[in-house]
Amino acid sequence: MTQTKLIWMLLFTAFISNHSNVFAQEVKHGSVVTETLVSTILQENRIGLDPNRSIKIYLPPGYTGSRRSYPVVYYLHNIFWSPAQMFEDGNLVSFLERGFSNEVVKEFILVAADFSTPTTGSIYGNSQTSGRWMDFIIEELVPFIDSKFRTLPNRNSRALAGDFFGGYGALKLAMMHADIFSVSYALHPVATGSGPQPWGSIPVDWKKIHQAKSWADLPNGREQIFVSMAQAFLPNPNRPPFYCDFWVEFENNEPKPHPVNTRKAQVGFLLDETLDKYASNLRTMRGIAFDWGRFDPTKAHVLSNRAFSQKLEDLGIEHEAEEYNGNQYNRNWTENGRFYARVLPFLARNLVFED
Repeated sequence: MTQTKLIWMLLFTAFISNHSNVFAQEVKHGSVVTETLVSTILQENRIGLDPNRSIKIYLPPGYTGSRRSYPVVYYLHNIFWSPAQMFEDGNLVSFLERGFSNEVVKEFILVAADFSTPTTGSIYGNSQTSGRWMDFIIEELVPFIDSKFRTLPNRNSRALAGDFFGGYGALKLAMMHADIFSVSYALHPVATGSGPQPWGSIPVDWKKIHQAKSWADLPNGREQIFVSMAQAFLPNPNRPPFYCDFWVEFENNEPKPHPVNTRKAQVGFLLDETLDKYASNLRTMRGIAFDWGRFDPTKAHVLSNRAFSQKLEDLGIEHEAEEYNGNQYNRNWTENGRFYARVLPFLARNLVFED
């Protein structure tokens, strides 16, 4: 090698070393806008729901400078959470934009409506007590988004995603409304089945629930969640203060499982209870996936998801299911976690991105 060639090679190597960012894929930025949907459906409730629902909409980088229409992913958040919290640390937007730039997935619109409530948050049911949330999504939210933004307004270009209770909602909407959505990914969903423990034996202070005069009287945690579940699936407009019945009632001043209420709540809440009814809907889906962390301390969640996958298989419903080393939360929102490494590629494989 001549001395001139050696000098040029050294100079080029130094340039690459000092300017490597020039050759990196540029990350382009979209925008997050906030809209308010005044719901008529959610005005019917007994828990003090505000019918003015805030919605966060992420518009991808190409949206503003083009006339293109985009597929939409509806993200359903967990209880005790909100869209504002979803976006506040910037990770969600960062994962989306890195995914777009690295061609993990083509650009789409992401919609995160506010499913928070004065109690725990939506349990994704239809209840005259705690709100007709499923009707709200189908009859108000989806038409609102299609009317305000350049969407591809068909099921093949609409997807659902969510975590924990939001994952439950993503699967439930796929079961009930495959005519509206064709893709669904649930991150560690709950209530896919009842698990091995009878409901009446689950540790909960039923005495405090039945003695409570208001929501503030309930202990934080399981008692609040169980009351929210009862409001969603055992509504009773004539029974204050919570306007619901329970699957454990009091008899002779002692808590006793109520078989009729138990079965009514289970059929309304647990996904496997109505799987046969909606199997034909699920067979029309372009993509169904869910995952769960092996180390969730509530083992019923792990066992129920395993059993749910098996039932889907028995019913001839194509799906992706994965159990991973982690708990219900700690692997979803890391740099190369479940959302980036699993959800985005799944959307890329199954959503329709063009007319």
